[in-house]
Amino acid sequence: MGAANTSISGSEYETQVILNVYDLTPLNNYIYWFGCGIFHSGIEVHGKEYGFGAHDFPASGVFEVEPRSCPGFIYRNSIILGRIKMPPSEFRSFIENVAAEYHGDTYHLISKNCNHFTDDICWRLTGKRIPGWVNRLARLGALCSCLLPESLQVTTVKQLPEYHNCSEEEGSESVSTATPHDPTESDDADQDKLHLISQSAGSEELSFVKEAQR
Repeated sequence: MGAANTSISGSEYETQVILNVYDLTPLNNYIYWFGCGIFHSGIEVHGKEYGFGAHDFPASGVFEVEPRSCPGFIYRNSIILGRIKMPPSEFRSFIENVAAEYHGDTYHLISKNCNHFTDDICWRLTGKRIPGWVNRLARLGALCSCLLPESLQVTTVKQLPEYHNCSEEEGSESVSTATPHDPTESDDADQDKLHLISQSAGSEELSFVKEAQR
């Protein structure tokens, strides 16, 4: 899915950068027309969609799904943000490096949410920002957080599948539960928890991107 958005010309790979927007609540159907809403968004590049979600560990919170199919949300629309020339292997390295900056335990609804992530990725790839209405609630919340209901402080994505690594040969994937740095006893304990949550989440449709080692 999404492969039609990528074309190959010689040794250069050109692909669209697409913002996929989802509703977090049916209330959006009424307040969307006033320029407000509670949204989740993901960035689609090379036929995969990337988002940012929360978990309780100091490891990558960046995940990938099939485009327009993020579990738990209602797909609303897609916005073409631009085009880039970047081979899939180079983009994979890029997203793994970015993942090191977006750990699941740093997710915050107001200051570092999924829409901040997609805005950052869009800026780095195209020099453009996502439409302001997508993350307007967070900006309003930063100004008057005391007015937001406590229920909105919950994170949008909180499930932990296993990490998937993409090999450079033919873009094939392999499953790994390795930590993004040299393992310690506490890392092993956390990894056991990650594995248990992965099994219970039933999240075959969603896999977290393993961050690049630094």
